[in-house]
Amino acid sequence: MSKLKAAVIGAGFMGRTHVEALRRLGSVEVASVAGISEAEAKSFAAAMGVEKAAASVDAILKDPEIQGVHICTPNATHFPIAMKALEAGKHVLCEKPLAMSAAEARQMKELADKKKLCHATNHNLRYYGATQQIRRMIQNGDLGEILVVQGTYSQDWLLYDTDFNWRILRKHNGPLRVVGDIGSHWMDMIQHVTGLSITKLCADLNIVHKTRKQPKVAVETFAGKTLRPEDYNTIKIDTEDFGMVMLHLGPRCRGAYTVSQVSAGCKNRFEIQIFGTKAGVIWNQERPDELWIGRRNEASSVLLKDASLYYPDAAGYVDYPGGHAEGYPDTHKMLFKRFWARVANPKSPVEYPTFADGLRGMELLEKIIESNKSRGWVDCKPGKK
Repeated sequence: MSKLKAAVIGAGFMGRTHVEALRRLGSVEVASVAGISEAEAKSFAAAMGVEKAAASVDAILKDPEIQGVHICTPNATHFPIAMKALEAGKHVLCEKPLAMSAAEARQMKELADKKKLCHATNHNLRYYGATQQIRRMIQNGDLGEILVVQGTYSQDWLLYDTDFNWRILRKHNGPLRVVGDIGSHWMDMIQHVTGLSITKLCADLNIVHKTRKQPKVAVETFAGKTLRPEDYNTIKIDTEDFGMVMLHLGPRCRGAYTVSQVSAGCKNRFEIQIFGTKAGVIWNQERPDELWIGRRNEASSVLLKDASLYYPDAAGYVDYPGGHAEGYPDTHKMLFKRFWARVANPKSPVEYPTFADGLRGMELLEKIIESNKSRGWVDCKPGKK
């Protein structure tokens, strides 16, 4: 069978991640890539071994061979690129947060549905085997009624005022940074695994570095720590380095999470803690194959990733035997496999986060802005404006 043909738009850290994951599917060819310029696209294509470097996004969208696009560009460009891609009849998988506002995300979803095109938001972190096991445990009643959720998403790559990235700038990233960039993952995950919707929240955001030193040259995500003092310009910062959010999930469950990009030693510490009337679980992305299970009257235990020990519905998210680590790159492969299966066969189940999930995320992020501004609790039931 001939391979499905995809294009990746965006030549940075996430662009590389998407290209590598798509290649692992076997059924999809990365036929073209695009960057912020034709020169960047050519450099990216050469580095990744992609045959075609597009001169522009428009060139990709005019190519009749391209069936779907992956949007891996700065947040401010998600909406215009996605809308043009959908109008051109291309299936779209877009990075999160989905857009710059809930209004934009809603337009993206409505157009995709109208065109009957596949659409996905890249909440890849759902696709660890351990998190899917948690979801099935909760569905099976192993934890009982969920009472408490806690956690964090903490990183340290923006700890110093000399650390810089396009995400720091509101014009590229939107009004939220750490809460939008990684807090969106935490809120999506907790609702996905528990099956509960966030109904109220109260947020407090903090800008740790009021000014930062912006490099005079472009710096890729997680890179650029060796520049000299003369290589910077000092600029004022208007996006948060840290955030904390208290939550209501349904009538009884309560919780809280923190997000940070200034927590020394935390490289990518995404942790969820979920406690019910029967048991609790803790999972940390920095140790992805380990699932801690706690009980009141029995010894706590650690379940290591092993498909043979998981519930059958969770085992499908594991490709390697127990003792063989699976991590961040594998989560993208798992999501992309399900998205492109739907592109190939519209009768395949929708087993991936869609633009509806991205829209829900944008609605919650806007509620966080509202709460931080009012210094109080806000209602955020699904569908409530």
